[in-house]
Amino acid sequence: MPSEADIISTVEFNHTGELLATGDKGGRVVIFQREPESKNTPHSQGEYDVYSTFQSHEPEFDYLKSLEIEEKINKIKWLPQQNAAHALLSTNDKTIKLWKITERDKRPEGYNLKDEEGKLKALCTVTSLQVPVLKPMDLMVEVSPRRIFANGHTYHINSISVNSDCETYMSADDLRINLWHLAVTDRSFNIVDIKPANMEELTEVITASEFHPHHCNLFVYSSSKGSLRLCDMRAAALCDQHAKLFEEPEDPSNRSFFSEIISSVSDVKFSHSGRYMLTRDYLTVKVWDLNMEAGPVETYQVHEYLRGKLCSLYENDCIFDKFECTWNGGDSVIMTGAYNNFFRMFDRNTKRDVTLEASRESSKPRAVLKPRRVCAGGKRRRDDISVDSLDFTKKILHTAWHPAENIIAIAATNNLYIFQDKVSSEMQ
Repeated sequence: MPSEADIISTVEFNHTGELLATGDKGGRVVIFQREPESKNTPHSQGEYDVYSTFQSHEPEFDYLKSLEIEEKINKIKWLPQQNAAHALLSTNDKTIKLWKITERDKRPEGYNLKDEEGKLKALCTVTSLQVPVLKPMDLMVEVSPRRIFANGHTYHINSISVNSDCETYMSADDLRINLWHLAVTDRSFNIVDIKPANMEELTEVITASEFHPHHCNLFVYSSSKGSLRLCDMRAAALCDQHAKLFEEPEDPSNRSFFSEIISSVSDVKFSHSGRYMLTRDYLTVKVWDLNMEAGPVETYQVHEYLRGKLCSLYENDCIFDKFECTWNGGDSVIMTGAYNNFFRMFDRNTKRDVTLEASRESSKPRAVLKPRRVCAGGKRRRDDISVDSLDFTKKILHTAWHPAENIIAIAATNNLYIFQDKVSSEMQ
């Protein structure tokens, strides 16, 4: 069994796809870098190798509330690159940190006042002046904390999102969303507050939020009641009045004790074009058009065969699992995770879908991923898997898609799988 600290809790490509960061329950961030193309084999896909590992958060204790604050990394977001250095935000339940990642492959030598070990020389021994020179050295990756954004949240932070203005970002917890300036750590602006005056009247919580990719005034947040609220920061400083409300009327024939739990939206992502939103609830992924509030334009069943098993999934708490969803670079294919280390892909153009498995067998170099099928009853094919033999401890909650290429990153418990190019052939 993997140790609890090694379980991956978030995966995120940077804007070029050259770097990939993962965070885990032990508060560590691991950054992978894609190897450059080799000169002997041009156009060869570079592998992702470990570039840097650092401890981002440590466990803390809130003495006022007698609460332990876990070190687990909830989310990582890369900032658009401004210079040679890279920067990312990482957050646990309470504190967001800005990290700068820089490379050093040269060191200055020949100081006038210091010796080779960096100690100050006696001034009387300095008889001539020299110009220090830069000498090559082994590459060193340095990660330094630049800013710490603390004390902004009473409840657990569930999402952070960097604005397209590259100057601000927002962080959301169960009841509030705050807007921060990347250069200011001691204050944030509360832009959404759904906390009722009497907490006994609380009926829903915020589950995820994201800025629009192109319009810096627009953002969306999802709720545990299955609705999406699009907000415009130009309308008012406090965006409690949403500009648009997206929700789907419930089908009375499907109503059950579990309806409200399984309709809770666990993730929301804008398409790269900014025209659509992708949401994930317990059984489905949905695509919403920003111009149509009445309901989603596309609905895809992720694991409909679990509808009859909701009772046992409630008993083992799996029904509360928060699956993420993601778009490919061209917004034509969407991906989300499932149980048994399966993940699902849906081609929006052909309406074809495929179930693939992240496992040690399928991750051997140049192995082709075989489509898997789950059988809920009736006739079974030879390779089909019965619903009753699915492993609910193996769940793929966190996935990421390279911004331009068919490369996907899948977090399966404590393993990170990176699949390249074969994915597109599966969908054809």
